Amino acid sequence: MNRILPAALMALTALPAVAQNRIDVIRPDAPELAPYGDYTVGVQSMTFTNPDQVDVVNTAAEGEIARYDRPLTVEVWYPAAEGTTPGGTYTAILRDGTTEVPLQGQAVPDAAPLTGETFPLVIISHGYPGNRWLMSPLAENLASKGYVVASIDHTDSTYDNKGAFGSTLYNRPWDQKFVIDQMAALDGDLGAMTDADNVAVIGYSMGGYGALILAGAGVTESIVDGKYGPPQRLLERNVMGTDTHAQLADDRIKAFAAFAPWGNNTGFWNAEGLAGITKPLLLIAGSVDDVAGYDAIRGIFDGTVNSDRHLLTYVDANHNAGAPMPAPQEGYAMNEELGFAPFEHYADAVWDNVRMNNIAQHFLTAWVDQNLKGKDMSQYFDLTPDAADGVWAADDAGEPTAENTYWTGFPNRTAVGLMFESKAAGE
Repeated sequence: MNRILPAALMALTALPAVAQNRIDVIRPDAPELAPYGDYTVGVQSMTFTNPDQVDVVNTAAEGEIARYDRPLTVEVWYPAAEGTTPGGTYTAILRDGTTEVPLQGQAVPDAAPLTGETFPLVIISHGYPGNRWLMSPLAENLASKGYVVASIDHTDSTYDNKGAFGSTLYNRPWDQKFVIDQMAALDGDLGAMTDADNVAVIGYSMGGYGALILAGAGVTESIVDGKYGPPQRLLERNVMGTDTHAQLADDRIKAFAAFAPWGNNTGFWNAEGLAGITKPLLLIAGSVDDVAGYDAIRGIFDGTVNSDRHLLTYVDANHNAGAPMPAPQEGYAMNEELGFAPFEHYADAVWDNVRMNNIAQHFLTAWVDQNLKGKDMSQYFDLTPDAADGVWAADDAGEPTAENTYWTGFPNRTAVGLMFESKAAGE
């Protein structure tokens, strides 16, 4: 004991005076598609305003429905002009809603966009609460591989602007669609490089909820008057079979991915709703998720019978599986107002965030490359369902032999704790 304590104190005193909070770390054991791509990344902040929208937060149980112009701040990552030197700092808001934290990454703020090429669009949608930087490791990473990535700050749903939960239920899929429209209408070099007819939507938790509704899974009528529903039956807008929900259909969107999507655990979908999804779907979850419910997420996987879909499972991970960035160092201390250390909002008790992020970067790269760029990435999805059953077999040069059943792209011994299941439409 006397030997360990001084060593621990030395380690603490060796911490940097200013937190680095790097979001661009790729571990040596990361799978094949996790590392950054060939493009230097630029990043810009934009604000889009959706006029004359229902103001759920200020609408009472009876009386006039309030309306307002709904602002959405969006962080946009994109391939930067040749000659741009990578590296930059973001200033983000911590989970407590007040503390500003620096994030270090590869993206260059306000860098000139690359000209002469076009790139598919990826929309990223955070949880409740969250913000546009929560999934920044994935956003930067995909932009470096030739994508324009727009990550949304959803009004009433961010750390520093957390309003009634009903606003998130009502607005989330419509925010996602609206930002696609705004990105399609951009002028200048950034607009010229954005192929908004070729889109993927990625959501986490409530962002996943919104993505599923946008994909075609309208909610049940019974949920409209339930305990989660916003006042005056406003959620009817998102009910399966309504004219309003049908307006969300969008041929520009080619694929959807949802980390730990919330809603099936509380009866938001039935068989008819889940069957409404017809486009490719990637679900990502932790096997002990006690927020969205792992069994409920598996129910989405089983119930989306008209979609070619996959389910990636981090065994023994909870709700934070794969999506959140590593916890900023400023979040390690107990926060009296929250009643917990903000660290808990980002981290998992079993899995390392960087490891989870790297695995997600690998699979999302394959996912968008296949569905938005038409590349054959099937080798990364045709996997032994339980990675523990995979057999590593290689020759003297380290090349896999015919007997090899280990996960494609994963070095030996590194797919431990993962499952990957697939079903085709009709199954």
